Amino acid sequence: MSRQLIELTVNGDSYEVAIDPHRTLLEVLREDLGLTGAKEGCDLGECGNCTVIMDGKAVLACLVLALDARGKEILTIEGLAKDGELHPIQKSFVEQGAVQCGFCSPGMIMTTKTLLEKNPKPTEEDIRKGISGNLCRCTGYAKIVEAISVASEGN
Repeated sequence: MSRQLIELTVNGDSYEVAIDPHRTLLEVLREDLGLTGAKEGCDLGECGNCTVIMDGKAVLACLVLALDARGKEILTIEGLAKDGELHPIQKSFVEQGAVQCGFCSPGMIMTTKTLLEKNPKPTEEDIRKGISGNLCRCTGYAKIVEAISVASEGN
């Protein structure tokens, strides 16, 4: 198959990238655009480490073909901070100690952003259900749930 030139809008910026049609959004973000916040964990859509927001919805970038991201607004963890200031969710994760090794943090934070947009005042049960597609091997989730709860108080 021949390479195709596509335009992607990521974090408000437009990019033109020549890609092979079989490449995933995750591969293009990391390898072509240098946006390495979304992590490759399982490459099967099971761990949530590659979560980005596409047209307002949390998606697993390892399961989205880059071709299917054309014409969509993509937000990665790199696009959350504004003018050198962390997003309130990022601040809460840091302040509550919800970041240990940090590998799952970008996916957790992006999932949290969509969760809080849909449900600004989630219960602990809502939070646990909302992040259930994101795996963390370090924390046991208590500090992550606490960070999300604290972040929701600012809404």
